Amino acid sequence: MAEPAGKRLKSSLPVCRAHRSSAGGGRARHNLPAAVEEALCGVSGLLWDGAHRLQALASVFERDDVALPRVASFFHQEALKQQAQAEAMLGYLAERGGRYCGRDIQKPGCEAVCAVLPALELLLLQLKEEAGVLVELSEMAREHGDPHTASVVKGNFLTQRVDRLKLLGDLLTSARRVGCTNDQTGGYGEYILNELQEELTR
Repeated sequence: MAEPAGKRLKSSLPVCRAHRSSAGGGRARHNLPAAVEEALCGVSGLLWDGAHRLQALASVFERDDVALPRVASFFHQEALKQQAQAEAMLGYLAERGGRYCGRDIQKPGCEAVCAVLPALELLLLQLKEEAGVLVELSEMAREHGDPHTASVVKGNFLTQRVDRLKLLGDLLTSARRVGCTNDQTGGYGEYILNELQEELTR
């Protein structure tokens, strides 16, 4: 039995509510299914939100009462990587003849974070969510007869997430071992992590 028109299958892919498909426009489309175009648009927005959140986390560790410069630099570098990935996805969308619909930037959702451990845990959750969304995007592209997008998403976006998740797992293990806590009382553990952790400079 066919799915009723307008009904969506349950999905965790971010939806671009304001998306205007380029299907009927004057732009050349390169066999880009409308559903894949909309998903690419939504995932691009998710990546931009992530970059904004990472930049906000970096600023937490630059404050005078926290002052962990290498931790701040790590989050700045992660924000730059995230921004580069968002731009790469937008570039791919444009290359295929799709449209990106800008949306309002939401609050980063990390206002309560004031220590290294919860910041790393928040980044871990973000990367896991993005990895899941990218896997789903790749599968959806394949189902819609777009193997090129499936391959690009896996090769250019998903593999980098796996490497970053491994690095983050190592950092979280180290943070717990040196005594970092979920509030600012850890003090010495945060100092040791900031001064000695090699992964912060990668």
